[in-house]
Amino acid sequence: MIKKFLLFLLFIIASQFVKAGIVVINGLTHSYQVDKGQVYKGTIEIENTSTNPQNVKLFLQDFSYQSDGSIFYTEPLTNKRTNSNWIKLNTNLITLKGKEKTEVRYEITVPNSIAGPGSYWSVIIVEPVDDITPSDNKPGVNITSIVRYAIQVITDYNTEKAKPELKFEGVKIEKQEKQKILKIAIANTGNLYCRPTANVEIYDRKNGQKVGSFSSQTMGLLPNTSKTFDIDISKILPNKYTAVLLATDEDENAFALNVELEVKND
Repeated sequence: MIKKFLLFLLFIIASQFVKAGIVVINGLTHSYQVDKGQVYKGTIEIENTSTNPQNVKLFLQDFSYQSDGSIFYTEPLTNKRTNSNWIKLNTNLITLKGKEKTEVRYEITVPNSIAGPGSYWSVIIVEPVDDITPSDNKPGVNITSIVRYAIQVITDYNTEKAKPELKFEGVKIEKQEKQKILKIAIANTGNLYCRPTANVEIYDRKNGQKVGSFSSQTMGLLPNTSKTFDIDISKILPNKYTAVLLATDEDENAFALNVELEVKND
């Protein structure tokens, strides 16, 4: 009984910790159209939702990801299309009182020489920092898990001469609980950030009759990265089909691929 009570108490404490903490209010993607030699200003709005004071540190990193789910945070200037050396924060450490909100300002100074048109980016990491306190029970310190925020700062230069190039890297069907999900891996091999949506039109392989058209959520895709776009095709009956895959961005650039699909029984 005592063990069960202790587990319940730990659950309550953990739940309270999850509910409280640092929140970034004004979004995790900040985009700018930029010109050489110009200065642009931005802010990060941060709120402490807990009743206790909270220290927060901010720092820059380079950032990329791939369709297999891997995400890479690396030191500034490790990405060829980094803008981390263009960005200067007005502070690297703040302390927020309970329920307090604040703004951290940053400046983007675009250099007079840029390698070429397209998107350049990095991320500003916002990380709560807990005070290190000695443990009452044993030597050492208590360590608490924290949640970090990565705010993408994307600068697009000379976009008239830049464009995304979307490439289909893989297609498969997976069962997730009671749903059948068509997973489409798409890479952006171009030099411009875009926000594509994946679509699929499915046809009966025998008679060519269209049996359905479905779409994914829209997601951002940086140059030289890839993501997996999920489409729910649970309404499609088990059979063999032909399909047309379409990837369309916000500027209506479209990329297509013909594939064959087999929807199997559960």
